[in-house]
This record gives sequence, C-alpha cells and structure tokens, in this order.
Amino acid sequence: MPRWIWPGAIACAVVTAATLVATPVLAREIGAATRATEPASAAPAAAPAAAGTPGISVSAAHGTITWTSVYAAGIRFAYIKATEGTSTRDSSFNANYPNAYYAGIIRGAYHLAVPSASTGTVQADFLASNGGAWSADGKTLPAALDIEANTSSGGYCYGLSVSGMVAWITAFVNEYHARTGRWAVLHTTASFWRVCTGNSTAFAAHSPLSVVHWDTSAGTLPAGWSVYTFWQPTDCQPVSGVTGCAEGSTFNGAVDRLVALANNT
Repeated sequence: MPRWIWPGAIACAVVTAATLVATPVLAREIGAATRATEPASAAPAAAPAAAGTPGISVSAAHGTITWTSVYAAGIRFAYIKATEGTSTRDSSFNANYPNAYYAGIIRGAYHLAVPSASTGTVQADFLASNGGAWSADGKTLPAALDIEANTSSGGYCYGLSVSGMVAWITAFVNEYHARTGRWAVLHTTASFWRVCTGNSTAFAAHSPLSVVHWDTSAGTLPAGWSVYTFWQPTDCQPVSGVTGCAEGSTFNGAVDRLVALANNT
C-alpha cells in the first residue's frame, strides 16, 4: 500500500463458525518490480483466483477522496494508512477514516512497518493509539501490518535475521492483540516471507493473510496459509472518487462474511 480467511478455494466462500473461531482475526510504497513477480516455489499453497468483495487501500498519497463516490462505484471496504514506523502519522487519516465510515464502507487502519526503527511492541502501541484500535460496530476491521521488503538503506530485511524478523512480527501481533483483542492482518508478499521469515508458519493460525501479488490470481501464498483473506492484485485500480488510482484489493468472501470479520463473529 503507497499491509480471517475463509477458504479461498470457493469464490465468495461460506465460512463455518469453527473457522471463524480458529482464525479470529496493505502495500508498502515500493516499485512494481519488487512485488509484481512471486516465484512459484515460495510456499506450498497455490491460491486460485476468486471472485470476492472489492476494496481499496489508500493513504495521503492518494489526495482528497470522495468516499460517497467510492461507495457508489461498488467498493465495500478499505484499508487506510494510519501510521508508519515509530512516529509518522498519515496526514489524511483523520479525514479518510471517518468519511469512509459515514459513506458506508467497512474500513480498517494499517501500519507501515519499519522494523529497523523500533520494536514490534513499540510500533503496535503506536498504531493502536493513533487510529488502529478496534470496535465491534460492524464497520471496523482489525488493523493490518504492512510488512514488505525494505527499499531504503539497511537491507531487504531491515538488517534483521530470520529469527529476529519472526520475533519482531510476533511482538507486534501479540501487543496489538493485547491492546485490542484482535489479531492483526498480515499484509506481505511470498518472497519477503520466504527470505525474511524463513517461511515461518507461526502466524497462520490467528492472523489473517493479505497477500500482495500483482497478477490475475493470488499465486503461491506465504508459508503457513492455505487461503487468503485479502488479495492485492494491482497497485493501480481506477476508482471513482479517487484521483488517479487506488491500490486494489479483494476480500475472499461475500459482504456478510466481511461484516463477520469486522464484528469478530
């Protein structure tokens, strides 16, 4: 972005109550070359294309958004950038978040991870205190952790070892859960997950997956997940109400299941 689910093998999947209990529950502003291609060997599960509920991911980089027009265009959910690293707050969040809500869009906040800047605990607290909290109002999704390849100095994995990255993500999701009662969505690519976490399977049991794969299907998923909750198929989705284009997203299910995810039911 400018980061539970229900089985993706069936388009607009029907989810059992057991799945919801087991899985309670955008993309980094990086070049297309980094995220558009994911090798087929990155993880054991290959996800099929699925018709689902359309959404977008946005930040201040997308300018002033007319959310009533976004809703009229058929968009039913949005992940909206709230925070980045240790101290950066998105300048449009305080307008985008309530305006999306009042337009009828189910929305969640996302945090752009900078693991080299501070601990996962510190960054989860920063998110939860600055727009990333959760409420059972039917329109608030659990926040997402956008964790992808580092394109600045410090190395692809932010200078962390595989064990260090797994520990960082663990600290983030645990602290976010302690603060909100929800497990953060993990928004990532199969290649980052393979290289930087060593294909860790430690998070799939509780954190929903939002996979970045710019193609006609979600491709091979990061290790541990057999299905995705969200899939970002493009970084440029033309949408009425957004100047230029937004980052596209698809929820792997019908709107009623999206509401169930928002309500943690």
